Amino acid sequence: MTLPTREDAWHLVTEFTQGESLRKHMLAVECAMRAYAAHFGEDVERWGLAGLIHDFDYERWPNTDRHPDAEHPAAGVRHLRSLGWPEDVCEAVLGHAAYTGVPRTTRMAQALFAVDELTGLVTATALVKPSRSVRDVEAASVRKKMKDKAFARGVSREDVLLGAQELGVELDDHVAFVVAAMQRDAEALGLAGRQP
Repeated sequence: MTLPTREDAWHLVTEFTQGESLRKHMLAVECAMRAYAAHFGEDVERWGLAGLIHDFDYERWPNTDRHPDAEHPAAGVRHLRSLGWPEDVCEAVLGHAAYTGVPRTTRMAQALFAVDELTGLVTATALVKPSRSVRDVEAASVRKKMKDKAFARGVSREDVLLGAQELGVELDDHVAFVVAAMQRDAEALGLAGRQP
């Protein structure tokens, strides 16, 4: 099957997700995935699609009980498979939620897991800046916020650490890489800050 288009993916995102913050999160993950695909010499479109689509079903099926094969992301992946989405993208989406038990055997799946929680931490760090701009975020400030358990408490620090380890990158380098990727796409992510 040919790869779905970004337009196909965005249509699913907007059909299933009404919340602006969750949409922005998916855009941030897409941004980081595209950057890592280029960095590793991989398929930028394919990786970008995996990032964009990874949480499209979360609002509809939030899976607060973390069932491995019900609700998010299993229900969403069943829908993607019914539409003929590529299996490697489906496996990566399943693997980004550790509770599914699906191993992250491809670099794309490892990257998706590695950037998912981290983009949330970078976004939260940007939003507490006076400028509310990711352009004013430094990797060191993200690392400092990461140590503060009360800050962005929904972000799993364990997943951030494990993600960098599985991807085979140093944590500081990983944080800096994702910050830089998000800075390049600040406007699209709604993180360009307050207008003067």
